[in-house]
Amino acid sequence: MSGKRRFRLDGKWVDSVLTTVAAIFLALFIGAVLIALSNEDVVDSMGYFFVYPWDFFSRSFDVVGQSYGKLISASLGSGDALANTLNRSAPLICAGLGVSLAFRSGLFNIGAQGQIILGTLAASYVGFTWDLPGPILLLASVAAGILAGAFWGAIAGFLKAVAGAHEVISTIMLNQVAALGVLAYALSEMKAFQKPGDTLGLPQSPPVPDKAAFPELFGVHLGVVLALVAAAIVWWLLNRSTLGFELRSVGSNPEASRTAGMSTAKVFILTMAIAGALSGLAACMFINGDQASNNESLVGSVGFDAITVALLGRGTPLGSVLAGFLFGALAVGGGAMQTTDAGTAPEVVQVIQSLIVLFVAAPAAVRWLVRQRRKEPTSTFAAKGVTP
Repeated sequence: MSGKRRFRLDGKWVDSVLTTVAAIFLALFIGAVLIALSNEDVVDSMGYFFVYPWDFFSRSFDVVGQSYGKLISASLGSGDALANTLNRSAPLICAGLGVSLAFRSGLFNIGAQGQIILGTLAASYVGFTWDLPGPILLLASVAAGILAGAFWGAIAGFLKAVAGAHEVISTIMLNQVAALGVLAYALSEMKAFQKPGDTLGLPQSPPVPDKAAFPELFGVHLGVVLALVAAAIVWWLLNRSTLGFELRSVGSNPEASRTAGMSTAKVFILTMAIAGALSGLAACMFINGDQASNNESLVGSVGFDAITVALLGRGTPLGSVLAGFLFGALAVGGGAMQTTDAGTAPEVVQVIQSLIVLFVAAPAAVRWLVRQRRKEPTSTFAAKGVTP
């Protein structure tokens, strides 16, 4: 026998990739239909479609071409555009990794939003209040953001392990506490979080100083590299470590894992703590990467978008990186579509993102739509952490 290892593609893996690609193209196609039908000139041409159908098709192709062309050029068409896309993708990748990690242990972490909020508060506070040398201040600020996210995630894991509280309920409630309680109180009552001389009426904190900001190279800040490093660490954790084995075992069958002597309580707490730490790292992309002032709208919906990133990425580190980059490109290019003559609403991008996740979650429907033949059935991605 030859000592060389043969490389063989796994059929289920190939099918998963093909289904995901098909889901993206189907979502883009439906998005193109919505773009065309939302244009006034296209709608007018429908009034005489059976008399002169060419007007309808030519105007539709023109509108869709303008919109998608602007989306691509604004997100990938230049060095600055690519840098903006990478910077926008970094928090999505980190938070998506946190959600994916929880999926693999059978937990549905909807608390990334609250974990990011706590991370922004801790990272910004350390950044603009501690007087330390530049590199040390940056490390302290990032560490504070990661630890704050880990603490907030560990609360849900502890409640799951000790009291049996369902993580979906506890993380949703912790999101509310973080946004409506901790963040609102800090911005309105704590002087350290109130920007001096601010006259805009929007409660916001000072930005961190330059010495607490990520260094940049060609417009791409260091946080993008940290996001990729985090993905590599999560891959190693899941596939090469003892904790990763326990995590996957508990995610597949907690009762059998408990019988085998594994501590499910330890796995739940550590998993949610690590997931929260990854969300805390995502928070640092806003504070130390963008040097943004902390306010009620800073995080936006990144914590919830992370769920779609994890679903599209099939709960894998590489998938989360690719899905985060895709959604980052859509976020950067989506707003630019409105500047074209077609005037496409940026909300179309949100519809496209939702359709992608919908199709990924229903692979049988995708295979039926594209008439993809199969020789054997496959399972869909579930919160239990099973990937097809």
